[in-house]
Amino acid sequence: MRIAACLGAAIVALFAAFPASSDVRIKDIATFEGVRENQLVGYGLVVGLNGTGDSLRNSPFTEKSIEAMLERLGVGNMSDDKIKTSNTAAVMVTAMLPPFARLGSPIDVVVSSLGDATSLRGGTLIVTPLTGADGEVYAVAQGPIAVAGYAAQGMAASVVEGVPTVARIENGATVENEVEFVLSSLNSVRIALRNPDFTTATRMADAINKRMGTNTATALDPGTVEVALHGAGKGDIAGIMSDVENIRVDPDAVAKVVIDARSGTIVIGEDVRIDRVAVSQGGLTVMVREDPEVSQPEPITIGGTTVVVPRTTVGVDEQETHFTILEGADVSLQRLVDALNAIGLTATQTISILQAIKAAGALHADLEII
Repeated sequence: MRIAACLGAAIVALFAAFPASSDVRIKDIATFEGVRENQLVGYGLVVGLNGTGDSLRNSPFTEKSIEAMLERLGVGNMSDDKIKTSNTAAVMVTAMLPPFARLGSPIDVVVSSLGDATSLRGGTLIVTPLTGADGEVYAVAQGPIAVAGYAAQGMAASVVEGVPTVARIENGATVENEVEFVLSSLNSVRIALRNPDFTTATRMADAINKRMGTNTATALDPGTVEVALHGAGKGDIAGIMSDVENIRVDPDAVAKVVIDARSGTIVIGEDVRIDRVAVSQGGLTVMVREDPEVSQPEPITIGGTTVVVPRTTVGVDEQETHFTILEGADVSLQRLVDALNAIGLTATQTISILQAIKAAGALHADLEII
């Protein structure tokens, strides 16, 4: 059986292994408004590198940073002195501040080279303030760097594995400032769906009302459900949110076909349907082969010249084509895949067929190419 048939069988088996629809927890398809991470960024220096740091001639900002750091540490003004160190690298430090992070909590940071350093292995990050979008300092990072990649080079060859100019420091920063967010001050909690959909939002509101009481939840729009906090439970907002996020909902989704043309991957959603169409797929293969020959009509001793005589062979192979009927819009996903497999297509040909069916207006689904 051809590649497409094997792929189609795998798709059918995948969908057969799971029920057509399944209930999922609200926490798996939505988030609570205001409960989110915040991005932090900072600029710092990594020292202690074994000659793999920035070349100060190509990275003048590194030299300026070294001078400023030494001046802050009481070494004095070194602007008139020429620094020639190669064991320091300028880096950008990024981190995610978790929701409700408290003073003194550790967070992970990522360190990325900013100059022309070849590796950060063995280095140590010097105290680096991390600021948020509002310019306030929320954490301070420092510590030894762990690099997953490596680089080795000689006079005529080099080997690089991974990215040695990007590193991670586990628990490398300490929270110094908290993001103000008081749950007890809320009169309602809004739930934001990761994939906005009217049907899913309505089902979610109905499920919450069934569990928490009538008129507790309202679907404001396809992406937002508001849960009112009233009565005796208002003082226990964390408990209410815990109950809400564990309620199970049957989410709905738009019928979609996703195609990755680079790898030939095709994912067909359960609700994808097509009109009854006839499909024919054929191809014309033209092969051109060059077989040049060397001709020596006269001996070289009497002035003969060697010439190359071109020889070209052209062949044409036309595949036999036939029509296959793809069933109408009321068929299941398995029958649709079986019909595509019956044509005997490769993954690339299947992609072309799906695009043509969409262009003909017979594919009732979104066609997304990534």
